[in-house]
Amino acid sequence: MAEAFDVVVIGAGPAGEVAGARAAEAGLSVALVEHELLGGECSYWACIPSKALLRPSEARWLAEHAAGVREKLQEGIDARAVLAHRDSMVNNYQDDSQVKWAENAKLKVVRGTGKLTGPRKVRVEDKDGAVRELEARKAVVLATGSHPRIPDIPGLKDAQPWDNRQGTAARQVPKRLVVLGGGAVGVELAQAWRSLGSEVTLVQRGKRLLSRAEPFAGEQVAQALRDAGARVLLGMNATRVQRPGGKGEVTVTLSNGEQVVADEILVAMGRVPRTEGIGLETVGLVGGKPVEVDDQLRAKGVDGGWLYACGDTNGRNLLTHMGKYQARMVGDVIAGKQARAWADAKATPQVVFTHPQVASVGLTEAKAREAGLPVRTVEQQLQDVSGTSLVGKGLTGTVKWVVDEKRRVLVGATFTGPEVGEMLHAATIAVAGEVPLDTLWHAVPSFPTMSEVWLKLLEAYGL
Repeated sequence: MAEAFDVVVIGAGPAGEVAGARAAEAGLSVALVEHELLGGECSYWACIPSKALLRPSEARWLAEHAAGVREKLQEGIDARAVLAHRDSMVNNYQDDSQVKWAENAKLKVVRGTGKLTGPRKVRVEDKDGAVRELEARKAVVLATGSHPRIPDIPGLKDAQPWDNRQGTAARQVPKRLVVLGGGAVGVELAQAWRSLGSEVTLVQRGKRLLSRAEPFAGEQVAQALRDAGARVLLGMNATRVQRPGGKGEVTVTLSNGEQVVADEILVAMGRVPRTEGIGLETVGLVGGKPVEVDDQLRAKGVDGGWLYACGDTNGRNLLTHMGKYQARMVGDVIAGKQARAWADAKATPQVVFTHPQVASVGLTEAKAREAGLPVRTVEQQLQDVSGTSLVGKGLTGTVKWVVDEKRRVLVGATFTGPEVGEMLHAATIAVAGEVPLDTLWHAVPSFPTMSEVWLKLLEAYGL
């Protein structure tokens, strides 16, 4: 006999946990299925540990700009202490606290690998081969996340490369590290391991880092990496990787013929939704690609409206906080509320935790023009406000707004500079809320803070 629940959630990463908890808050019974650690990729092998690795070097960077402190700085960063801090932030890779949270949220934790076996039916097999059959009265939620994309470069897979898991969980600092990829994961981990003592070479096939951001963002991060002693190679491909037996030194041949020798190679070249082997074919869908959903996160092509997908599984927006946003919508819809997801297409915030940080929301200028909007941009330098000098002498940054001139509203904003991630939410509210610039003129920033750059931007616009 199958165990019956109102809702069965497959995957207990951030999206799955939130979807389950939201449904449980509405009084529904929820089974939360997970074959690894509750909390998922972000908690143990991505967002949290990477920021734990980065924060010490960011703190030192800020201290180097603080009079009276920089004069007392002597030795560099204690790598052993940083790695220990990383371990504490991931609870030493134990999920007992997450299990306790789930139980307090009235979720039934089911350990094992879950897969669909038909409409509203899920089979869970644990590590010992024991099987449990579950049945959902109302809904099944797919929150299976994603896995790293390993490109088809000759020799790469045989070289046992690092992905984000090994790149955030390594027990020792590699003497030499090659990073393939110049997106958020690549630049963050390149800077983190460089700060801990690695000789880092970052290889980016495109002409700039952070290619989806405004061009100045990638340029400033590239310069920061170079200033820290990393080697940044743009417009370059890895054409072959050699590592006999998958151990020891690894040799990376580049498209210009150069060979780079390192102790480890880290691949940060995108992610793929984890939808293979979860039984999609039993309900008429195809695995190995994103589960297409509507704005209520219901899977398209499935009769009865009982199957949902949130987070990386649906491919709409591969960011943890946007997966959790979708999960809140899923929980509400299953509970009978009227809800629709739209911020994941219009007002997505993102912070890259390098130093300088890169914080953005909404559209870049290029994307806004591509969408046919009547665009005007406004740009200011962060060092032109007093608050930046108070944070640290010599610190710099750039802020760019993208304005829809017809509606006189902000549709995109990008910030670079020290701790600008903490300034981003104001821009997110402005973009998501479509707040007119004439109204923003009356939102007065406190003096002396870096947020006074908002006033500079409004003045530059002509208000």
